[in-house]
Amino acid sequence: MADVKLHGLWGSPFSQRIQLALNLKGVSYEWIEEGFEKKSTKLLQYNPIYKKLPVLVHDGKPLPESLIILEYIEETWKNPPLLPEDPYERSRVRFWANFFDQKVLMQIRAIYACRGEEQEKAIVEFVENITMMEKEIVKEFPAGKSFFSGERPGFLDVVVGSALSLIKVIERLIGMKLVDEERTPLMHLWLVAFAELGVAKDTMPEMERFFVKAMEAREKILASNTN
Repeated sequence: MADVKLHGLWGSPFSQRIQLALNLKGVSYEWIEEGFEKKSTKLLQYNPIYKKLPVLVHDGKPLPESLIILEYIEETWKNPPLLPEDPYERSRVRFWANFFDQKVLMQIRAIYACRGEEQEKAIVEFVENITMMEKEIVKEFPAGKSFFSGERPGFLDVVVGSALSLIKVIERLIGMKLVDEERTPLMHLWLVAFAELGVAKDTMPEMERFFVKAMEAREKILASNTN
């Protein structure tokens, strides 16, 4: 039996997406919780370049960077597949996964880490990007299906769904909806459906605890930005 360990951070969407993928594949693994501020010796050993989480360790071989880890999981444990068979369709899924990380998730983090005009600008850019993503995705993915990949969650569902808890927490922190029924109705419905998945519920952090931790961390970030 393969030895699979996942070094991750509680509440991190990047760690959560790996948990989601492993759970969807039915892969047993050991979860190793890392500290938010103090990095373990193992983490520094496994990821000496970026020193970031998550890190998947499979039979003693470490692999960092969440999107790369997802690709590795897909290639190592074939069923059920998270990516479509068609090469072009696979490339489009990868494109939108990268777009979400680079354009959408980065703006979520910017909203979280600032206030005032800078935060307002980040909110506008987030709304523009998520609206454009929805508009383009409906052209490429199966119509009338529960998930981006069809009847069951796939690669893009894992990437976007891993940010669900973070989006909810930030909406509460700033007192406004970032993903709503009017601007992005399909994305809103999809997130509601995703939240009901058993694998999603199993990996989501407890929301009240997550909110308190996120609020405490945000205050530290904002304080350091003013120094």
